Amino acid sequence: MTATETIVSGGSATKRPRRRVEPIYYLFLLPTLVLFTLAITVPGVVGIFFSFTDSIGLGEWSFIGFTNYIALFSDPAILQSYLFTFGFSIATVIAVNVIAFLLAVGLVSRIRIKTGLRTIFVIPMVISGIIIAYVFNFLFSNSIPAVGQATGISWLQTSLLANPDLAWVAIVIVTAWQAVPGTLLIYIAGLLSIPGEVYEAADIDGASKRQQLLRITLPLVAGYVVINVILSFKNFLNAYDIIVGLTGGGPGTATRSIAMSIIFGFNSGDYAYQMANATIFFIVAVLISLLQLSLTRGRKVF
Repeated sequence: MTATETIVSGGSATKRPRRRVEPIYYLFLLPTLVLFTLAITVPGVVGIFFSFTDSIGLGEWSFIGFTNYIALFSDPAILQSYLFTFGFSIATVIAVNVIAFLLAVGLVSRIRIKTGLRTIFVIPMVISGIIIAYVFNFLFSNSIPAVGQATGISWLQTSLLANPDLAWVAIVIVTAWQAVPGTLLIYIAGLLSIPGEVYEAADIDGASKRQQLLRITLPLVAGYVVINVILSFKNFLNAYDIIVGLTGGGPGTATRSIAMSIIFGFNSGDYAYQMANATIFFIVAVLISLLQLSLTRGRKVF
């Protein structure tokens, strides 16, 4: 029997054959589905189950219900990690998108060396985050204080990484330095998709460059802005390697992210407790993904 779908046109309903999926497609999907299930789904379900126990990751365990979850919401260290992670993510999203958008506007303008500049600006994207973190760690801990001592500038003489109130600024700077290229490429694609006739018409009408930017460019790349904001925010919530290389979560626990709390907890024997933390974090990520779908549905990007 051929599947059909009903189409209403001009007050009358007609039926046309619905396109059938060839069985061979399911055959090609099967290996990926099996691997995803074994590597992602099964461990995730097992982890969620153990979050309701007192397991340390091995040996005997007993079921304790929602005890771990209740303890999470009264643990100041966990609450601090969530506060830092979300604050850092929001600040970095703003910095990355503003810088990337302004660079993209410049790199699609009529300048002679724009192709070479595009190549240079994407270099940080291909360098490992931990390597970048160690390089900037040396700069913040040695080079910049040395410059401060040589010039007599007092506020440069102390490492930014040693200040519990300002260490997050260094993390935002380094993370943005690595994240800007990927965001930049998406904005360039969005700007290049705008027809040139739109700007020609604006020039004829006497619109200034500022007016064109605010009233033409921004509205036409709004879909790209939404996607960049949501994707970068989700990525920054998982911040780990750059923070480890820069501060190790310090000073104290001032810059410890959620991912660091989970991994450090696993290594210290708090398996079930941190698995509950990971479950809460997973729910947050799912909610953000649903928000992304609702905001990007129907937008013609990519």
